[in-house]
Amino acid sequence: MFIVTGGAGFIGNVMVWKLNQMGITDILIVDNLGDGNKWKNLVRRKYADYLHRNDFLKLIQDDNLGAKVEGIFHMGACSATTEKNADFLMANNFRYTKIVGDWALANNARFIYASSAATYGNGSLGFKDDDESMLKLVPLNMYGYSKQIYDLHAHRQHILDKMVGIKFFNVFGPNEYHKGDMSSVVYKSFNQITETGMVKLFKSYHPHYKDGEQLRDFVYVKDCVDVLWWLYENKNVNGIYNLGTGVARSWKDLVNAVFSAMSLPPKIEFVDMPAGLKKAYQYYTLSDITKLRDAGCPVQFRSLEAAVHDYVSGYLSQPDPYL
Repeated sequence: MFIVTGGAGFIGNVMVWKLNQMGITDILIVDNLGDGNKWKNLVRRKYADYLHRNDFLKLIQDDNLGAKVEGIFHMGACSATTEKNADFLMANNFRYTKIVGDWALANNARFIYASSAATYGNGSLGFKDDDESMLKLVPLNMYGYSKQIYDLHAHRQHILDKMVGIKFFNVFGPNEYHKGDMSSVVYKSFNQITETGMVKLFKSYHPHYKDGEQLRDFVYVKDCVDVLWWLYENKNVNGIYNLGTGVARSWKDLVNAVFSAMSLPPKIEFVDMPAGLKKAYQYYTLSDITKLRDAGCPVQFRSLEAAVHDYVSGYLSQPDPYL
């Protein structure tokens, strides 16, 4: 059996898709469906069982899962960078991960969990995923901190050499529609263009970056799950790893790629950034993937334009847009 927490969510659900591609259906999906539309992501997946996140936590705390688990892809978390409830983030992102990780180690299950590039803060300390750099990082928001403290916990407990933590950069792709304000700018841009013929981007308040030229490392979710599967198969590869393309592109590049995929000329309006976001805004992110490449990962990342075209033409533009 494989377990995917957040298996009805974005990256977790595409990971289930990847497992299905590999012929694997003995999968336990753990999530919190609530009253939204995340359940639609489950319709095309083949899996053995579903558990609410609270029920799953109780089962493993009681050591009563009753199945041999080969691997856990722990993608479930609150990923809202604007979340202000620190106690909720500590419980949901840190404590939950600690309990699941401890259980995985005790039961010899491969444990691959989602950290975040938000741990890098404003990027002034660089984006290297080595242990020495990790100890110095200062996240800009509570979400980033809730991810950072588990990385630090695993380091202090000397268990990072028995698991894999993934620092995802700006992931986009199919089945993210339920994320609301946390969905990618590709998704938001497609809908804005469809409705108004234009896209709104935040102005820059940094002297080194013009409007729309703030830089991010955008990575396609299909490429991400290929890396996650490779990490599962290569159990000698452990520790913290960045997951991005290793190439920084601007918001204008991203939006222009969406317009191109829709066969439309670009039309962008720059708008004021909310006051509460200004101090926590990252103007530059770039995934240093040297460590991942040195570990032997062969996955080749799509270019921004190729990934956006696949997403827009293959999914967002279709009457039935799900992966």
